[in-house]
Amino acid sequence: MAFINVVLRYAFDMSLPWAGELTNYLFIWSALFGAAYGFKQGAHISITLIIERLPAIAMKFFLIFANILSIAYLLLISYFGYQLILMLMDFGEMSVDLHVPMWVPQLVIPLAFLTAAYRVAEKLVELYRTDAKEIKLFSEHEAILEEIKGEK
Repeated sequence: MAFINVVLRYAFDMSLPWAGELTNYLFIWSALFGAAYGFKQGAHISITLIIERLPAIAMKFFLIFANILSIAYLLLISYFGYQLILMLMDFGEMSVDLHVPMWVPQLVIPLAFLTAAYRVAEKLVELYRTDAKEIKLFSEHEAILEEIKGEK
């Protein structure tokens, strides 16, 4: 959308007035749903310096606890995002350039955080079902080495 608008602006001396706003909303949507996907992949930053030195059963306990805290936080943000949507619906405010109700682009907050909570819950179930000795923490450098091996 941004590319099309740039071409229109410089080649035809015209632009789509709503393209910038739409691009911003699409970027936010993709970032938040990308974060939810990162939970599915186990790719979020985590500091494992201490936890990886614990006995297997203690490591499993702390990982389960961390996942429960993550779910609670994500559900809390989703709940407040839902409250925001209800408030925006009551106000009836419209976006400046797209002329859509403001609750439509803001809908990403409860949806993306609810999706992320679901993904963490999936990981929690997987973690719970895995034997403590078989738990493997995500290692970026090991993932890169595996990817390189797969390309050869």
